[in-house]
Amino acid sequence: METLTTILDRLRLTLAELGGMSLSTLPLPRRDETVIALGVLALLALAGLLARTVMRARAGRSHLVLPTLLPAAITRRSALAPLRHAPFVLVLAGLPFFAVALADPHTALVQERATYPGHRIAILIDASLSMDSSFATDQLGWGNTFLANAAAAEYFVRRRMEGSHRDLVSLVQFGGEAYVVTPFTNDYENVLLSLGLIGTPEEYDRFPDHGTLIMRAISRGVQLFRTFDFLRAQGNLMVVFSDGQDTHAVYEGQSLDDILQEAADNSIPVYFIRTAYDQGLGDVLPDITWKLAVEKTGGRFYPAADEAAILQAVHEIDELSAGEIEVTQYVAHQPRFPPFALAAAGLWSLALILGLGVKPFRRFP
Repeated sequence: METLTTILDRLRLTLAELGGMSLSTLPLPRRDETVIALGVLALLALAGLLARTVMRARAGRSHLVLPTLLPAAITRRSALAPLRHAPFVLVLAGLPFFAVALADPHTALVQERATYPGHRIAILIDASLSMDSSFATDQLGWGNTFLANAAAAEYFVRRRMEGSHRDLVSLVQFGGEAYVVTPFTNDYENVLLSLGLIGTPEEYDRFPDHGTLIMRAISRGVQLFRTFDFLRAQGNLMVVFSDGQDTHAVYEGQSLDDILQEAADNSIPVYFIRTAYDQGLGDVLPDITWKLAVEKTGGRFYPAADEAAILQAVHEIDELSAGEIEVTQYVAHQPRFPPFALAAAGLWSLALILGLGVKPFRRFP
């Protein structure tokens, strides 16, 4: 019973979909092939009729004699006699639906807008020479501070992926220059792949720029939000993984406060996880400067002196109040042939049932 209900519901939805379509606006990419196929069918039907005519015209079968005329003259033709052609009419009625289904109708582009909980997150990872210092870990990647940071970033992304979020995440690797590894995407697997590629000792050794200019990376992050036209959106944030070993006060004529103010003006809080093993707040010279600067953006400064502090910082950032992400999804070439195929199959099935199951409908013509 439940299966029958499901079938009827599906049938009702399909028929409703058929009623809402307009052939004038529905692309038919296989129109030419359909015309050829119908032409072949028409030729076969014509050949069949010609063969039947020739067979009936044989001597002795096309002549009438007197006994045949008498019953015909005295027998009244039933008013329901034309109904014997109903199966043939149903077959003809199904041909247009079959032709449209064979032409592979589809909607060329479907645009859907949906809103999900999440943030637009730019992850910035320091790959400078100072990140080659030792950092003891148990759960995260081990070897040096950079590998621990790359593993912490991966841990953060996996936590976001396992939740109900639909974040847009980008990845920037920086030293003296900042390089966009992955632009904003909602494909977490793509971001994890990028983190896996850069988070190896070999790739760290091959990184071409081992200077440290965190301000340049933050400026590049803001630029990335601007490029994707996200500056006016809500739910933006940056997460910086670095050892904080940067004493530069000016970048391209802008002070640290100017660059961070740009982030604050565009509602992009900066969360700075400063990873320096066994170094508390103030033990690294620029700590206080960076703490005051990022807090002006609405973010936080985390002096992570060990693995537990890194994980705690990641958890706090992950538990931020959820923002909203509006995603525009495009579905290309969505097939629309099922309703037409169903209509043709239904008409032909009814014709077959009438032709085989009801004796008066077996006569043709």
